[in-house]
Amino acid sequence: MIRRVALVAAAATAVALAGGLWWWLAREGGAPSVAAGPVRIVAPERREVASSVLATGVLRLRVGAEVRVGSQVSGIVQELNVTVGSHIERGAVIARIDSRSLEARLAQARAQEAVVVQDVARARIELARVQRLEAQKLVAQSELEDRNLALAEAQARLEKARRDVAVVGTDLGYTVIRAPISGTVASVTTQKGETVAASFATPTFVTIIGDDALQLVAMVDETDIGGVAAGNPVHFSVEAFPSDEFHGRVERVAPKGTIISGVVNYEVMIGIDGDAQRLKPDMTANVTIETARREALVVPNEAIQRDDAARFVYLEHDGKAERRDVTVGAREGGYTEIRRGLAATDRVRLGDEAQAE
Repeated sequence: MIRRVALVAAAATAVALAGGLWWWLAREGGAPSVAAGPVRIVAPERREVASSVLATGVLRLRVGAEVRVGSQVSGIVQELNVTVGSHIERGAVIARIDSRSLEARLAQARAQEAVVVQDVARARIELARVQRLEAQKLVAQSELEDRNLALAEAQARLEKARRDVAVVGTDLGYTVIRAPISGTVASVTTQKGETVAASFATPTFVTIIGDDALQLVAMVDETDIGGVAAGNPVHFSVEAFPSDEFHGRVERVAPKGTIISGVVNYEVMIGIDGDAQRLKPDMTANVTIETARREALVVPNEAIQRDDAARFVYLEHDGKAERRDVTVGAREGGYTEIRRGLAATDRVRLGDEAQAE
């Protein structure tokens, strides 16, 4: 019993001592904070970065990138293999038209060709017979001329019959509708079992947007356009994917300016590199066009924090994190240019614990 009382007394004494220590630490400057994670301290570096032109742009379809595919023959749609949003490769079968009537016409044309072949053979035989008789002076010259004309006429009919076979064969090939380009199906305007009529105008079956259909059109102010040229590297972001960076190159600069709110701007057409499947027409983009190389102050990308529209970093100051707003520039190789807000002697915090205290 005495031992149990002693243990309880010891525990109470330990609690009292811990409370006193906590009160003393709070009076001297606060209780110790629990580290949220490892912190690294880095200094801004001077590195070579790209001189750049900032602009806004919009994603547009290239001229000719949207293809409307239709039928050149009339008939019933027997097969339809695409849906809106599906991807299709060049040469793949989009649809098939009922070909039975054209197959019958082709058989008829081939039969007519066979008949005319016999007519030509008969005309040749008659001409040879008359030539032998004429050599013996047994027929008039006019008879020989008539046989020559008959052979020429039969040969002309044979040529026409062959052309008829080729025309029907071509029409028969049109019953299988194939994709002229690789791309995404944007619209489907027919359905299986529907009858299409191609008498006056080619009916549209599907609309395909090509894989390389998008290009970026940036509007560059006249004060910056002097440094922009074909081949300049470009990187840009869109609001739909703010954390992703897309790349491209300047293809051409419009020779004529466009006046927007009294300011002259020039359209810069930019080809997009790599996979652009997530991008959609009419998306707006924040564009950076690299025009030259220069030295600048940079910090690792992970040091840059974002609060609404502001960018900031945390500085190390007497063991505490101090927020500092910065103006950023180009991003390259895992580093971000700091145009304003930092000095080379500053110490920047990285890590989970970089929070304002």
